[in-house]
Amino acid sequence: MEMKEVYLDNSATTKVAKEAVDAMVHALTVAFGNPSSLHRKGMEAEKIVNKAREKLALFLGVKAREIYFTSGGTESNNLAIKGAAYARRRYGKHLITTSIEHPSVLEVFKQLEEEGFSVTYLDVDEKGHINLEELKQAIKPDTVVVSIMYVNNEVGSIQPIQDAAKIISQNKNTLFHVDAVQAFGKISLIPNLSGVHLLSLSAHKIYGPKGVGALFVREGTKITPLFNGGGQEEGLRSGTENVPGIAGFSAAAELVFKNFGAWQAKMRELKERLKTGILSEIPDTVLNGPDDGAPHILNISFLGTKAEVLLHALESHGIYVSTGSACSSHKNARSHVLAAMGKTAEEIEGAIRFSLSPFLSIEDIDYTVEILKKEVNELRKYVRR
Repeated sequence: MEMKEVYLDNSATTKVAKEAVDAMVHALTVAFGNPSSLHRKGMEAEKIVNKAREKLALFLGVKAREIYFTSGGTESNNLAIKGAAYARRRYGKHLITTSIEHPSVLEVFKQLEEEGFSVTYLDVDEKGHINLEELKQAIKPDTVVVSIMYVNNEVGSIQPIQDAAKIISQNKNTLFHVDAVQAFGKISLIPNLSGVHLLSLSAHKIYGPKGVGALFVREGTKITPLFNGGGQEEGLRSGTENVPGIAGFSAAAELVFKNFGAWQAKMRELKERLKTGILSEIPDTVLNGPDDGAPHILNISFLGTKAEVLLHALESHGIYVSTGSACSSHKNARSHVLAAMGKTAEEIEGAIRFSLSPFLSIEDIDYTVEILKKEVNELRKYVRR
């Protein structure tokens, strides 16, 4: 079988689209001014930033003045959660999140606990979904921030954000933050982000560059800035704007939303083929997460194997996958997401995340299944002795 290159780690990062590269090159070589400068070069750069803000707002169904640019999803999450907690501490010091959040959310809550805030961590079921009744019971008069991810980055479970927003809105002092890094451009978000006060985005998950993201802050929502400086982004995020990154983000978002329906359908088709191929042709495999999750994420445990060994075996055939979150893969810690879902140690140890893009083909998927059959069978000979 001829070796192919099949990139199935698109939840870690995506290949930057040509349209995004072209927009970045223009911002680097032509419109290279500082957006704060008063001359023409500065105004050219400022125009790029403003146009990008308008485009992202359009795709989200919100106002341009509610979009603030950051260095990525991690900064957006930090700014949203810490900024909201600090700004609203006079109303209370109780916070709520889930047990399966991204490290850039969980680590923030750990720090806030050290600073005297109390945190309730919502459990999830075996499919990775929260219980809305548990959320309702957890909210207290002194709850000031609730943070729930839209799509889980490891298993693709989609949380009931619209229903959660309705529950949270009953407490006027509570701000609702949503980490939408794995949702934006992949699934339809709730119209106009109704009931959501803060929402985090990242460019490099949607074929844009690394090092740039955005935070939606609903008009009238006050949060405390984490950076002090020149007052850029209406004083919420000081520091010279990353104009090339913002240009690339905007171009990538435009590309994704122009092709949204077709790309979503294609990823669902590819995911279904990959899932069916693995579960029907390789024994002792377990699907982790829901059948109806995000179209681009598939997590499967290969019992009797070690995921990291299988990852490198696949890599030798040009297939690139992940054992979980790229942001925690170097810590050698077992998946907190799968543990929270009640998975066994063997299931966690053998779990592989496949994350798809619309640029893959059916041939890529079939090649992956064939190589998996061969390598899993080979590895089990040694592990199960």
